[in-house]
Amino acid sequence: MQNETIIRDITVADEKLTIKDVKAIIKLGLVQGNLIPTFAAAWLAIVMTGQSFLGSMPEVITMLLGSTLIMGGSCALNNFYDQDIDALMPSKMNRPSVTGKISSASILKLAVLLIVTGEIMLFMINTTTGVIGFLGVFGYVVLYSVWSKRHLVSNTIVGSFPGAVPPLIGWACIDPSLSKTAWMLFIIMFAWQPAHFYALAIKRQEEYRLAGIPMLPAVKGFSRTRLGMLLWVLALIPAPLFMGELGTVFVVLASLLNLGWLGLALSGFRKGLNEEKWAMKMFIYSLNYLMLFFVMIVVVTLVQMI
Repeated sequence: MQNETIIRDITVADEKLTIKDVKAIIKLGLVQGNLIPTFAAAWLAIVMTGQSFLGSMPEVITMLLGSTLIMGGSCALNNFYDQDIDALMPSKMNRPSVTGKISSASILKLAVLLIVTGEIMLFMINTTTGVIGFLGVFGYVVLYSVWSKRHLVSNTIVGSFPGAVPPLIGWACIDPSLSKTAWMLFIIMFAWQPAHFYALAIKRQEEYRLAGIPMLPAVKGFSRTRLGMLLWVLALIPAPLFMGELGTVFVVLASLLNLGWLGLALSGFRKGLNEEKWAMKMFIYSLNYLMLFFVMIVVVTLVQMI
């Protein structure tokens, strides 16, 4: 594959950089989605340790700002490193990092500035929060983007470890000891990710083949991918039972949410299935699942306090 004939020379263009371009570089949508479990974990830590929410606001606000910065900076580094393969993928070739609307040097400077500033803020809260934040950055940038994404079929699983860090950051800003519940949130977010990202990868498998990225659907095919997705959804089924301290209502609602996803995953084994249509249903359900699960944590515990 002659990448050099396709990839543009990344230099600053004459076009004016817009807020939309910056949002694309830091993957703002992805960052915002991760802030929901981050806040929910901090809220739950406040409730379960009997602390005052108003009294904890400085730590929570600092944590949310710091988390936003390190996640945005990590995504910018991902864009910086992936310019060559992004240029080969139709869904990504219009990113400002590929079109040359922002230079590689500018992306790198922005990424480092965001990460350093965010890490300083997290370490200001406590050492545990700062260290977890750093491990998340290292895991996403080095273990996923640089190492596993281009070389391992299990790249999504490797990337799920740093992807599950946000709840730990949220919890640690209130309770650095990281209770069993904090680790359950980590496990749930870890198990959620493969089924979520495999669903999107099914739709984009031809792009991944073109770019030479060994994503599971592009290497092993649809049958193997849907089985993997089913197994990861099954792994989530018992999770609510380990969170009984949140109350019966939460356990029941979370279990119903899991069963709904399991039913959808099993429907992927029907004959005459439209693979891409089913994959997009799985993707949309997974997005709603993550939001509803962590919003339920806040709502259920808030109701219990009233």
